[in-house]
This record gives sequence, C-alpha cells and structure tokens, in this order.
Amino acid sequence: MNWTFLRRSLLGAAALAGLAVTAAEAQTPRNTVVFLREIDADRYDPHRSTARATGEVITMMSDTLVTMDFDGRTIRPGLAERWEVSPDGRLYTFHLRRDVTFCDGRPMTAEDVVFSIRRWIDPATRSPVAWRAGSVKEIRARDSHTVEYELNAPFSELLSQLTLFFASVIDRNTVERLGENFGAQGFNGTGPFCWVSWTPRSELVLQRHPNYRWGPPIFENRGPAHVERIVWRVIPEPTARLAAMQTGQGDVTQYIPPVALESLRRIPTVTLSTQPNYFWDFFMGFKVDKPVVSDRAVRRAIHQAVDREALVRAVWFGSAVPARNIVNSNTLDYDAESERLVPAFDPAAAQRTLDEAGWRMGPDGVRVKDGQRASFLVYGLTTLENQRQAEIIQQMLRRVGIEMRVQLFDATVGWGRLATQEFDAFFLSYPYFSAGDALNLYWHSRARPTPNRMNWNNPQTDAWLEEARSATDPQVRARALANVQRQLAEEAPWLTIAREQLFVASSNRVSGVRAHGLYGIGVYKGLDIRVVR
Repeated sequence: MNWTFLRRSLLGAAALAGLAVTAAEAQTPRNTVVFLREIDADRYDPHRSTARATGEVITMMSDTLVTMDFDGRTIRPGLAERWEVSPDGRLYTFHLRRDVTFCDGRPMTAEDVVFSIRRWIDPATRSPVAWRAGSVKEIRARDSHTVEYELNAPFSELLSQLTLFFASVIDRNTVERLGENFGAQGFNGTGPFCWVSWTPRSELVLQRHPNYRWGPPIFENRGPAHVERIVWRVIPEPTARLAAMQTGQGDVTQYIPPVALESLRRIPTVTLSTQPNYFWDFFMGFKVDKPVVSDRAVRRAIHQAVDREALVRAVWFGSAVPARNIVNSNTLDYDAESERLVPAFDPAAAQRTLDEAGWRMGPDGVRVKDGQRASFLVYGLTTLENQRQAEIIQQMLRRVGIEMRVQLFDATVGWGRLATQEFDAFFLSYPYFSAGDALNLYWHSRARPTPNRMNWNNPQTDAWLEEARSATDPQVRARALANVQRQLAEEAPWLTIAREQLFVASSNRVSGVRAHGLYGIGVYKGLDIRVVR
C-alpha cells in the first residue's frame, strides 16, 4: 500500500465523493441517519458473535437487564427497573418493567429473559462468551415480571457483564422460526429500532420501534427514538468513507482513518465526540502449540524485534498509544510488575535470544532450527490498520531472521477462518472494562478454540482465573489476576501493539451523537440522535 498517496487522498477526500456512494444513495431520506463502517458482521446473533460490528447494531435492536452509564463503571436500570443481590453474592433478583414489548408488539415477560439467558449459556449454542453469564445454577421466572438468577459461585462482575450485548433479551418465537438463520434473515428484540433488511457487505436497515418508551436513564430521550430509520452502510475504502462524511452522504462513523483524524478536526461541518473511559487493544496472538511460535524464545524475540512506538506512530497517527502489557494500566486490578517483565524493544537482544535458542541464520536470511524455518502464517481481517501493521512488522522481523506471512480476509468470511487451526498467529483487537474481564475472555482453557485462539491450556492459569472470579475479597482477586499477568508477560503469547482511542464523527445534519464505548461500540442505542437539517 502507498501510504503517502493514501494520506494525500484522505486529506482531499471531498473531491472523491463519487467513490463513496452510488447515485441512488446520494440523497439521504428525511429523518434517516446513515452510519458508516469499515466492515460488516458475520451475523447478528448476540450469542454467536463477538464482533463489534454485531454489537453496535444489536444494542439498537435489543435491551439488557441492566445498562452501563457513560462513565464505563456505573450500572443503571434497563429492562429491570430494580434488583437485589443476596448477602452471599449467589442470587440476583431482577424486577422487570411492565411496559416492554418486542418489535412485533408482543409483551416481554420474565420467561423471555429466562429463555434468552438459557440460550446464551446452553452448550448447544456454542457461545464463545457464555462464561460472561457466570456459573449459572438456575435462572427462573418467579412470576411474569420477576427473574431469579442463581449462581453456583459469586461473580463480582456479573452486573457489568449483563450490560453487554451478549445478554440481550430476544424473542423465542423468532429464534425458533428462523433457526440457524436467526440474525441473518431477521431479528426481533425490544430495542429502540427494529430489523428491516440486511444485504451482507453492503448495508443493514433498521426502523424505529414506535412503542419504545423504556430507554435507560442515561439518555435524555427514553423513547421512542427521534430518528425514523437507521442505515448501517459498509464502505471499506477509507478515502470513500471520509468523502461520504465530508459531503453529507454519511452522518456518523467511528471508523475514522487515523491519518485523517487531524483533518476532520478542522472541518466545521463535522463534530468529534470522544470517550476517555474506553479500553480497546490491538494485538498479534500466537498459537502456542504450532511450529515455530510454540517456541517461547521466538515469541520473546518477536517482542524484542518490534518497535511499538514507531509502529503505532506509522499506523495510528495519534489515534492510539503503544501497548506493552496484556491490559491497560488504567484498568481495575492492573499489575505494574508484569509490565516490567515484558521483553523490551531491542533488536540486538532479539538476535541473541534466537541464537541462544538454536535458531541459526539460513542462506535466504530466514533462521532455521532442526530443519524448521523460522516462518509463520498470520491471519486477520482486511482493515487499514491490519494491512499497514502487517507490512511494518514483516520488515522488523525479517531484520532478525524471522519470516511472517500474512493472509487477510473480508469480515464475512474472515471470522470463520479465524475459528480454524489453519494459521500460526493472528491479528485482532478487543474491548474490555477490567483486568478480570480481559483475562477471562481470552486465557481460560474453556475458551478454546475461540476466542482463545492461542490454544492456551494451562491449569495454573485456569486456577488463578477461577480464584479471581469467585473472590469476595478485592485483594484476593487482585493478587490472582496479577499472577496471570506476570505469567503471560514471561511467556509472551501475545504481542500487544496499540491501545485505541475512541472518536465518533458526526455531520452537522445530526445532533445528540455522544461516544459511549461499551464493548468498543461508539454509539449506544442512539436514542438522543436527531436529524436537524
């Protein structure tokens, strides 16, 4: 990719407006808001996808028992207007609102909540994030508007987990009618917007839920939504996406090419909203049971060979900061000692690490050990960041004798490829709200093969994570999570790269756009958005 040319193109993107949309899309209908994004989701099923592209739409189509305030920490009412927790932390009693209906008009009851949570945790669903529901002993409807959520063991982060889109309440009738096509051919939730149509890799259309009046108290408008229709439009090319924003053919996006961030700040017709309480990290993970990257010395040498500071400057242009440790230093239960254990950038040390481990330089500039070339295959989704960071990391690793091969895929097929064992390493990024949330997501053995694509299977890691999850003493939890962070720092199964900062751009055609950040989602529900021009 010619990065200089791309930068010049982005800065002059208004002249490229014709690339952004077809002539038929040029005029946005009245009271319709167009969201622009880089990639599509694989499906819109809250229990079977972990993609941000899935979540940003599902949070508009559905609701959860509780919601997260804009501070990223405070739990607010949602479908449950109040709740109680037993002294031992094992029983949660949720009292539901009585005025909630699905998009098809059917009233929501406690049985719908029970069905949704049970489907989420059912092994047959194969949800990669079922652990987020806690160790559920039983979930039951005490009456039509009371849900009892009983755990086998305390889970101190349960309420926070229940704010995520995985805990969305969905309609059983639609799930049973559509079967495997639920979330692909239709969706029926209680959210402020309702499913209209989906054209994969092109656009998804939502219509206002006319009866919606139970929005979270974090919004000025509790419902119905001010906006009649939402269009989520996929524009993979950064120049075209920016041109669409600048020329009024798109209204809102968080998918801002980093190189264009400063230029957007200077455009009077575009407003940027940011969210400081936001944790989203980019990394390259290694399958620790695959040739070459199974060698701890190779993984540590990769850390030593990659200049994160230079890499982040070249790829993110000020919209991210370098990441060393496995979790952000601002998160709950972060361990400072673990960061000191992460191998620092030092190409000469990388050469020594490989030499001492028996990797000798081959005639083609790639190291060899026991007949095995120091070459590994990386998978990832086709995004601007992945394209650019792959090029730079390839160059840095080649200098120390490691060959990195890269295959990037469109998101509609890429998530499937990332669930296979075909590759040795992978590029991904992910959100979290605490050290416990981040570590439980990726590092427990039960999370294999996805999202634990590293195939990390360590009984000691599992024991520490279980201790932290069930701890009622914050110091016990922090100590257990510190042990995991230090273990991972030594073993280097991830190359943490960048910590993204959240910016949401909106045109002067709309108002009420405020960055939220839950699970990386820029705009949450969209209840306060209005079309003003």
